[in-house]
Amino acid sequence: MGSVLVVDGANVVGSVPDGWWKDRAGAARRLHERLLVADTPYDEIVLVLEGQAKSGVRAGRDGHVTTVHASRDGDSEIRAQARRAADAGGTVLVVTADRMLAANVAPAQVLSPSWLLDRL
Repeated sequence: MGSVLVVDGANVVGSVPDGWWKDRAGAARRLHERLLVADTPYDEIVLVLEGQAKSGVRAGRDGHVTTVHASRDGDSEIRAQARRAADAGGTVLVVTADRMLAANVAPAQVLSPSWLLDRL
């Protein structure tokens, strides 16, 4: 499967105080657009969206970015996506600042939103 970067969309968007709370869908769309054009070494990027942000980007694959709409809470979907990639034999990295989530995505490596944003 290669390397998979699972992105906690709400956490990454929420890490920058740029007014995202006024337009969650627009903030999700901007993050998605940046991920699409980013020059990254990952075979797949999985962007997990929840709540109002889901209306900003359709679910599905677009190039090397797969957008997933969380049916319940984002954390459960992020854990499921990380587990799916690990079960397929991939190297998994999860981007989040959520400490509870980070403690529950093993064997994935956890990276901060600022780490990702510095590369976009």
